[in-house]
Amino acid sequence: MNPLATELNQQIEKAAPAVSGLLSDLGQRIYFPKGILFQSAQAKEKAHKFNATIGTAIENNGPMHLKVTERYFNLPPAEVYPYAPPAGRPKLREAWREKMRKQNPSLGKKPVSLPVVTSAITHGLSVVGQMFLNPGDVIISPDKLWGNYRLTFETVLGAKIATFGMFNDKGGMDVGAFKKLVTAEGKRAGKVAVILNFPNNPTGYTPTQKEADQLGKVLIEEAKKGTKVLSIHDDSYFGLFYEDSTKESLFGQLSDAHPNLLAVKLDGATKEYYAWGFRTGFITFGHPAGEALYGALEKKVMGTIRAMISNCNHASQSVVEHILADAELAADWERTFEVMKGRALKVKEILDRPAYQKVLAYYPFNSGYFMCLKLDGVDAEALRVHLLEKYGVGTISVNATDLRVAFSSIEENQLEELFELIKKGFLELKKEAK
Repeated sequence: MNPLATELNQQIEKAAPAVSGLLSDLGQRIYFPKGILFQSAQAKEKAHKFNATIGTAIENNGPMHLKVTERYFNLPPAEVYPYAPPAGRPKLREAWREKMRKQNPSLGKKPVSLPVVTSAITHGLSVVGQMFLNPGDVIISPDKLWGNYRLTFETVLGAKIATFGMFNDKGGMDVGAFKKLVTAEGKRAGKVAVILNFPNNPTGYTPTQKEADQLGKVLIEEAKKGTKVLSIHDDSYFGLFYEDSTKESLFGQLSDAHPNLLAVKLDGATKEYYAWGFRTGFITFGHPAGEALYGALEKKVMGTIRAMISNCNHASQSVVEHILADAELAADWERTFEVMKGRALKVKEILDRPAYQKVLAYYPFNSGYFMCLKLDGVDAEALRVHLLEKYGVGTISVNATDLRVAFSSIEENQLEELFELIKKGFLELKKEAK
């Protein structure tokens, strides 16, 4: 093992033995090398005469760039063309952590790590998976999950996703099913990894405050038994809370809950600020050991990023940094929030009409970009294809019974027609089945 990796492992073991026990084989081996990026960072501080370290080009004391490219950026060249720092722009990282504290009052002054920039949340999931999951390891998720989890955790990393039924028969979060699976896995393996995605994709559900407290309590109680717990929070759609739900991430209550529990928050500008193509996300750690642990984990994250993609996009980081400092951000975001909320409530109003209640059932939703229909007697994939081919309507079949509808991409005044066509297509297939 590389001596740098050994040194990081020793730091983690000293600060938080349980976190050391959560690292995968790769997580133990990975390190941030003292190679080009490390040496260039040193040179940037001390090479006052000539800096011939990194493979960028300099002209007139600034980054060389094409004039044709410059036409499309309203930013200083230094914020666009050079490589970004390995962990991301420092001011952006500070600003994102401050944003998290403001939006999650339960964080208070808890010593969460400085977020590390990733190439959006999918990349962050892959980084965290590589650091903490070995082939054959189990990661627990609700049965209503984003399909890319399977590609990332199972197909690529060789882990296994174990699911629990997300909803109980009262239309709320089935905390009991979650606890049962967590307890069983803790007893079997001595460690538990979970991933919780709220607002949920595909259903658009976020737990109530009571349910959120109960979910957190399950993980804390498991940690108190001596189980090593990794709690991953995919907060891709954070902030889009329309009705009765918690308005915070579970990361807040778990970030310093117990020495045996490491909380990891994944979020970003992608969905929160409608900047999908920017590919700017963040990984943040929460643990009672605080800074004694975070430095080593950060270097392992940086090493993983370096090995996979080398560096994250600089120009988009610069834009997000400016967005967070913009005085008009709050009002602008509130406007878009009301648009999204209006669409969600309109969908409920439509589906709660008697004519629809008799035909289309749906899972609870109160947040996010999506809602999910629960089909009875018609295969979701068959309906998806039927709607597409006959009516030119695109939806997503999640499994045999669940059809996801992204109300985020449909104007409010078009929702009536959309669901009328879905209902019509459903009834046509139902009739054919008889």
